[in-house]
Amino acid sequence: MTAPARLARDYRSLSLWAPRAREVEVRLDGAIHSLHRGGDGWFTLPEVAVEPGARYAFRLDGQEPWLPDPRSLSQPDGVHADSEVVDPRSFARRGDWAGTSLRGKVLYELHIGTFTPGPDGRGGTFDSAIERLDDLVELGVDAVELMPVASFPGERGWGYDGVGLYAVHSAYGGPEALVRFVDAAHQRGLAVVLDVVHNHLGPAGNYLGMFGPYFTDRHQTPWGQAVNLDQPGSREVRDFLLGSVRQWLVDLGLDGLRLDAVHELKDDSTPHLLGELADAVAGWEVETGRELTLIAESDLNDPRMVTPTAAGGLGMDMQWADDVHHGVHAWITRERSGYYVDFGSAEVLATVLGGVFLHAGTFSTFRDRVWGAPVDPSSEHYDAHSFVTFLQNHDQVGNRATGDRIHHGLTPGQHAAAAALILLGPGTPMLFQGEEWAASAPFTFFTDHDAQLGPLVSAGRAEEFAKMGWDGEVPDPQDPATFRAAILDHTEASNGEHARVRQWYRTLIALRRQRPELRDPDLGRTAVEILSEQTVLMRRGTIGVLAHRGPGPTELSVPGAEVLAVFDGSVTRVDSLAAAAEGAVRFADAGAAVLRLRAG
Repeated sequence: MTAPARLARDYRSLSLWAPRAREVEVRLDGAIHSLHRGGDGWFTLPEVAVEPGARYAFRLDGQEPWLPDPRSLSQPDGVHADSEVVDPRSFARRGDWAGTSLRGKVLYELHIGTFTPGPDGRGGTFDSAIERLDDLVELGVDAVELMPVASFPGERGWGYDGVGLYAVHSAYGGPEALVRFVDAAHQRGLAVVLDVVHNHLGPAGNYLGMFGPYFTDRHQTPWGQAVNLDQPGSREVRDFLLGSVRQWLVDLGLDGLRLDAVHELKDDSTPHLLGELADAVAGWEVETGRELTLIAESDLNDPRMVTPTAAGGLGMDMQWADDVHHGVHAWITRERSGYYVDFGSAEVLATVLGGVFLHAGTFSTFRDRVWGAPVDPSSEHYDAHSFVTFLQNHDQVGNRATGDRIHHGLTPGQHAAAAALILLGPGTPMLFQGEEWAASAPFTFFTDHDAQLGPLVSAGRAEEFAKMGWDGEVPDPQDPATFRAAILDHTEASNGEHARVRQWYRTLIALRRQRPELRDPDLGRTAVEILSEQTVLMRRGTIGVLAHRGPGPTELSVPGAEVLAVFDGSVTRVDSLAAAAEGAVRFADAGAAVLRLRAG
């Protein structure tokens, strides 16, 4: 079992795990001290107390360079510079947040750097994001999910090349500003989830391998050597990751974590790291008195991911459901290239809306193999709320060549139809920043690497899409203009078609809150009727969601139904069967309607 002493941290003393080193020195505000070596590879300096704000760095065996602390909470001058002593217990916060369950709630993914222009127009910060939290409350959102904020090279980036797994990115405001953001969200009733990356570190500023066996060549990942989870020295490496989770959830007060690409956590040991993490978080729930949530991004299509550890699973509370995204995206856009090859038909759409996975022990053309396992609608261990569903997210937008959002290629009616299937579907829905008003800004991949790495990233991005047959221009991730183009313009949300789309999202979220059938996690009580290849009717108890992808004009009728809301270029509400003309809905082109169905 994990030693609690390794995870509950003393922020006023210095220690370092460096099992290969003979001696370790620390440069603390310019003064050099020698640490004491213990028998377990840990070096400590108990006689020297450190105060918040002090700067320090470690040196191994007298050799340059001086290195930042792997467990640093703050790197004010970047990932290569000295660390800063931080004690999160000293941060001001109200402390009256009781926590909340995120199952079935409405999540909102955002990127701190582009969610707002920031105070100087150069990029957002935690403090500037606070100013927009009331917009999310008014929309009806229950929780925000932050893209990674762990320290990464440069000022701007997605955060998935982070190298300081405990540190909070300084350009966003650092750890104290993160706590201010979390506290401000909690005061508004919003939970906060953070995206964290445990499967690899970025290429610039990754010093972990100099300290100990943090990586192993026994396993490989798309980024190179795997993090060492099952080879000699792995106990301390696992504790390093577990300790970072405790810091985010317990010490900094977040409500949950989204774990990036957990299928790349190569672990042949028992228990698997995810199971150990799930059990540890269960203990921290008791300690904090708050519900804490773990959300996995997994490519495995395996419900074992969201099965409790006591039942032989990996214990995640939820996982992203890519097949639902692919099914809705391919049906509404008619795209069939790449991993959309098996998606696009109304039949497949019905399969994923009611059963989550298309590839569930069946053949995947994109992977050229049998893939996945079926979801059991009668399972006692998981349900529809165990699966996070979305029309857009950072990957599905940003990994396109130009970062175009799905609505950039759709009519407003098509956008409305796709949104209705997600927001009123059985899963736990998630929006991506700006989606709710059909934001004009793209979300393209952007970076801020140095003069040596930057050109390689730019060339690699262009080469990647050229191999896919893309013959257009690919925005240079290193060009500051690529980053600036992704910053949201919130003034759009109150104007013209943008405002009408936002009102539709508000209507859908309000209906989800008002109607118990729309919050029902029982997959067995969701049915999808294919009226044609262009039109489906998703039934959720006595509520129906009619989605028509076009063309029009067309009139659709569901006998005995009452129309609660309809989108056909604008939002309309009607209150009686007479006004609804016995469930008749007229679409000029594509659109969506929410219906109260005849009982039985």
